[in-house]
Amino acid sequence: MGKKKKIVVGISLGDLNGVGSEILLKTFKDTRMLELCTPVVFANTKLISHYKKLYQIDLSVHGIDQVKSVVHQKFNVVNVWKESVTVSLGEEDKNAGAYAIRSLKAAVQALKNAEIDVLVTAPIHKSNVQSESFQFPGHTDYLAQELEGDSLMLMVSGPLRVGLLTDHVAVKDVPKHITKERIHRKIQTIYNTLIQDFRIRTPKIAVLGINPHTGDNGVIGKEDDEVLRPALEELRKTGKIVMGPYAADSFFGSGNYKNFDAIIASYHDQGLIPFKTLAFGKGVNFTAGLNKIRTSPDHGTAFDVAGKNQANPESFKEAVFTAIDIYKARKEYQKISKNVLPVSKKKPHSKKRS
Repeated sequence: MGKKKKIVVGISLGDLNGVGSEILLKTFKDTRMLELCTPVVFANTKLISHYKKLYQIDLSVHGIDQVKSVVHQKFNVVNVWKESVTVSLGEEDKNAGAYAIRSLKAAVQALKNAEIDVLVTAPIHKSNVQSESFQFPGHTDYLAQELEGDSLMLMVSGPLRVGLLTDHVAVKDVPKHITKERIHRKIQTIYNTLIQDFRIRTPKIAVLGINPHTGDNGVIGKEDDEVLRPALEELRKTGKIVMGPYAADSFFGSGNYKNFDAIIASYHDQGLIPFKTLAFGKGVNFTAGLNKIRTSPDHGTAFDVAGKNQANPESFKEAVFTAIDIYKARKEYQKISKNVLPVSKKKPHSKKRS
């Protein structure tokens, strides 16, 4: 019996002046990680060697020019560019953002080509990366364009999973984005991902209200009564266990979140503030709903600690573990979902003559 194929984890470097390089090197300096998966970083070997020296990390780097040259049991670095790059750790720099996008685009192309199995992205700076060729507020929106499916930001930490109806949208614009169609689509996405990616056969989902106290019968806004409640009632009629809307201010403090497999917040801070309060440093951002798997740590570029050898790699390590777990769960689901026992067409019995 041959050895099982190792899962190939593609990694985009993130902002060159942030903590991305530090957390990924700290993650893979533990050689046991190379038993679990095969990392492929999309960057440049000279740059990675510079970071290694800076952070005094003993890790052998295997430089390659194309992903098909990957070597298992090695820390592989694909040379996406050849030139030397000036790094100014902790500083906001458009040039560093441009190289972050070169790394990301190469990694996403490899993901689309099935040269890597999953993608883990180190943090980018949303302002630094803006250019004529990249006009997205973050990874999720770019991946939604490049990959197939309906993307949904899902924050994960063990049994705690928080998804968003709207993600990088200004607060003043949130209500107009929350339509019945979007509610149905996002809940269907999270319902599917709980089944195929997290092995939950009968998902229980909670939905948080749009307004304080879910509108207090229209006193503090009508969106909950006019849009959210009717949409959830329609979903319940299809047999889905979708509860709410719940008042967001007390939902997490009361511990009610523990009764559900996932919680859907109406907007970014409504979901991410409690999530990061409960799980910061070990949380993972998973882009659910797409045909490929992408995760990332739950924090940003952390310019304030970049270059000081103080960054905690735990969230990045969890992002690697989560990507691998989801990849395995999805493979299992695809296997059991196949029609492995097709109904055979029986030939009619011929009548015997007496």
